[in-house]
Amino acid sequence: MVLGPLTGHLKKRLLIVSDGRLHYVPFAALPVPGNPSVPLIARHEIVSLPSASVLSVLRREKMGRKLAPRTVAVLADPVFDTHDVRVSAAAGERRGNSSVAAQRGIEEDTQEAVASDSLTRSVADMGLAPKGTVYLPRLQRTRQEAMSILAVTPPGQGMQALDFKASRATVMSPVLGQYRMVHFATHGLVDSKHPELSGLVLSLVDEQGRPQNGFLGLQDIYNLNLPAELVVLSACETGLGKSIQGEGLVGLTRGFMYAGATRVVASLWKIDELATAGLMAEFYKAMERDGMRPAAALRAAQIHMWKQQRWSSPYYWAAFQIHGEWK
Repeated sequence: MVLGPLTGHLKKRLLIVSDGRLHYVPFAALPVPGNPSVPLIARHEIVSLPSASVLSVLRREKMGRKLAPRTVAVLADPVFDTHDVRVSAAAGERRGNSSVAAQRGIEEDTQEAVASDSLTRSVADMGLAPKGTVYLPRLQRTRQEAMSILAVTPPGQGMQALDFKASRATVMSPVLGQYRMVHFATHGLVDSKHPELSGLVLSLVDEQGRPQNGFLGLQDIYNLNLPAELVVLSACETGLGKSIQGEGLVGLTRGFMYAGATRVVASLWKIDELATAGLMAEFYKAMERDGMRPAAALRAAQIHMWKQQRWSSPYYWAAFQIHGEWK
């Protein structure tokens, strides 16, 4: 229904400006017209855009921008729970050091309470936990994902922010501005009822097991100064949002573009951790070792997964879409 009328007119690169429910269609997995056994990604490079005017804005903002000196920053495997074994290990190393128990300021406490409330409401809206509670399981495979990315990154050109360092404070600091690519491997919450409550979940406790503000909400993202060449949201459903008349799809992708990202890779559904780790390893290898553009690299990684019997189902690779600049 979507591609049939275009048979014979499709070019190598397809720029998809979706509307309404088409925002939720994995175009990479649609069959090639006339050949239902071959997915579209096998023949075409596919890039999504909110609108042609957004591309114009992205290109205008990039003009004159200095390229960041380092390659990639990876935030992965945050600590969500006081029962996490990493909390006990960190506390044991610091036992007896009373200085770590310094009183927090009232202003910071208030800020954390607001963030915690936003996280709790978002989790409840999405049906992930009973109302008033937050439980998010550890994503241990994201550590493997981070290691795979950094393994193909030149020495001194990558930053790994794992465990407690995968924090909101790290994101809000100027340090990420030193990297051309920023990769988030964590839980993503996209609240279609209240899109303003969407965000990424980073470490919710510190090394002493004390609760901290670890929710990077949509408002935080809009307020970031992150002129990255690429932001990858390797989490569940990060490419979704709420479709608002006159505004389009409001969600994390739009937020990171507003923050300055030239391209954003995001997902359409709940992804498989192991398959995603393999996909991202191929994606970064294609960019960093083979010198491919991000759009071409994502296509190469998806084709690589499709050709493997274990991962051939579109479920494992077609969730990820690249939004923004294709050059």
